[in-house]
Amino acid sequence: MAGILDSVNQRTQLVGHNRLELLLFRLHGRQRFGINVFKVREVLQCPKLTPMPYSNKYIRGVAYIRGQAISVIDLSLATGGRAIQNLAERFILITEYNRSVQGFLVDGVERIVNINWEHVMPPPKGAGRTSYLTAVTQIDDELVEIIDVEKILEEISPANTTVSEDLHGAVGGRDWSDCILLIADDSGVARNQIKRALEPLNIPLVTTKDGREALNWLKAKAKEIGGDISQVVPLMVSDIEMPEMDGYTLTAEVKADPNLKNMKIVLHTSLSGVFNQAMIKKVGADDFIAKFHPDELAGAVRKWLGADVAVPSVDEQTN
Repeated sequence: MAGILDSVNQRTQLVGHNRLELLLFRLHGRQRFGINVFKVREVLQCPKLTPMPYSNKYIRGVAYIRGQAISVIDLSLATGGRAIQNLAERFILITEYNRSVQGFLVDGVERIVNINWEHVMPPPKGAGRTSYLTAVTQIDDELVEIIDVEKILEEISPANTTVSEDLHGAVGGRDWSDCILLIADDSGVARNQIKRALEPLNIPLVTTKDGREALNWLKAKAKEIGGDISQVVPLMVSDIEMPEMDGYTLTAEVKADPNLKNMKIVLHTSLSGVFNQAMIKKVGADDFIAKFHPDELAGAVRKWLGADVAVPSVDEQTN
């Protein structure tokens, strides 16, 4: 397993080509799961875990790794399965999501695969474990499930979605009721978080579940109004990791379309650790915000809509 992430820097070249790399792993039995390599800091044989009194039932303990205490979540338990046994023979994925580092306990780790987002589909309606999936794909003629990690983290430690009072109300001294803010995110939990953070701005919101759906909606709206969509949809908040079309490709497609290019785009993603800021400029996005801080998101939206406000940083909020 050593060196499995040695070429992370090279993987930034996938940006804008609608591709991703998945680290495949198992929980119980033959079913395989995937996690974006960009989210993974390290893969380790499970070290000795220190129990945490009164912790969430999904947390198996704390691992002390490179001087940092990291909570280890049993990914099987968290998705409704049985607890993983024989921990000394298992693995943990050290990941960074939404500005935090955590470990996910898994049964076994396989390999990294490079695939096109077009081959990653939303989970089928009515599937037994759909509530914990954001997408599925097929590799080696077998179904691979991509887990909604944001939903798991929300259940363990719910995010604060309350926006400060000074960010409420009209933006830029005008009535935006005749406009729309578009949201694109494949996670139902994330869509609801974003909606709760932006509703105090009093601007109508429309949500889409992936980049393809968002692009189709925008093109239909542009055709409907017969011109520059920014007059009706001044801004879009988009996730990066989405089935069928990722946020990078969505941004590039929007900026290449004469009727869409003037709309502002804020990429809002849990890819906060190994993210390369240069890639945002490459595809033409206007801003990048790591999930999830409601004041920072609301402040960024106000800024790009022309409001005279300073965008609060997380450091400023906590100092």
